[in-house]
Amino acid sequence: MSNSTAAVTIAVIGGEGIGPEVTAEGRRILCWFAAKRSIPLILRDAEFGADAYEATGHLIPPDTREAVDASDAILFGAEGGPGIGNVPQDVRQAGGLLSLRRGFNLFANLRPIFAWPALAETSPLKARVLNGLDFIIVRELTHGIYFGRPRGIETLPDGQRRGFNTETYTTNEIRDIARMAFELARGRRRMVCSVDKANVLETSALWREEVQALHDAEFPDIELSHMYVDNCAMQIVRAPAQFDVVVTSNIFGDILSDCAAMVSGSLGMLPSASLGAANAAGRSKALYEPVHGCAPDIAGKDIANPLASILSVAMLLRLTLKRPEDAALLERAVGQVLAGGVRTADIAEPGVKPVSTREMGDAVLSALEAIGN
Repeated sequence: MSNSTAAVTIAVIGGEGIGPEVTAEGRRILCWFAAKRSIPLILRDAEFGADAYEATGHLIPPDTREAVDASDAILFGAEGGPGIGNVPQDVRQAGGLLSLRRGFNLFANLRPIFAWPALAETSPLKARVLNGLDFIIVRELTHGIYFGRPRGIETLPDGQRRGFNTETYTTNEIRDIARMAFELARGRRRMVCSVDKANVLETSALWREEVQALHDAEFPDIELSHMYVDNCAMQIVRAPAQFDVVVTSNIFGDILSDCAAMVSGSLGMLPSASLGAANAAGRSKALYEPVHGCAPDIAGKDIANPLASILSVAMLLRLTLKRPEDAALLERAVGQVLAGGVRTADIAEPGVKPVSTREMGDAVLSALEAIGN
């Protein structure tokens, strides 16, 4: 992108709960880069969620659908909250965030896990355990138990109710996500840990076999290890610096990344990127979002941490806009803000007065102005 003058279109969707508040700060950061770093951007704001359903009958209204279809990337806030209970289950399954991921085949979810030195006191782990910690979880996002059929809740002849879900993976689905992990590792420390439950689950046994086969055929230069998911959860809190790239299935990636988020002190610090296959021009459709969810208990109070959304913008700069220097500049600005003691409530030490969502955004913009001009 740095060598092109073509404008990149970003659909900006705040969504529900704290999503609109934190996404507004990410949007401000994007506008700063467009203005100060001469990045040609077109931002299209769009509605999503229960309020949109009440107004239009669609979780993703036609205008929003058109905006995301026409976009190169999506900056997303959060899905869920009290209002979603008024939306029929079939509508949620057919028209929610999962449908965007599946519809654009955003099969690879990248979740970087990094220990910010300034937040060592807010992490439940000891500082010596955090030393050198910098890894990324590559989660398969569009298959597995969240999408498998059959699924449902049924009443048995004896009157009991039974819930059931189906976990499935094919060779290509496993190899696609594993290839993404191996290629990512080539730009890092060249280590991949594949996480499964192959001692119990057939899908995991297949997962392990296919990851190993792909490694042996195409990526012998990468150090590959295999780990059971329960052991991986323990290792993330025991010795997380051992990991470089972790690749795993949809449900295991969901659980492990939330566990790993606490390494950074708060879910409010964890960004993510969901990527599809590259097109003929080498560009992938992508969706960038914080991992933290909608947090309805604090929605509308201007106290949510926007740094996960802001750091998602850094991933957008790096992966979609192909501007690694600008991504590094933004990450440096966030590091300076944290080193200066600026804290939202979720990462504030005892006795430290927290700032608002907007004030945290202001602090990052001030840091960018100081170091980026």
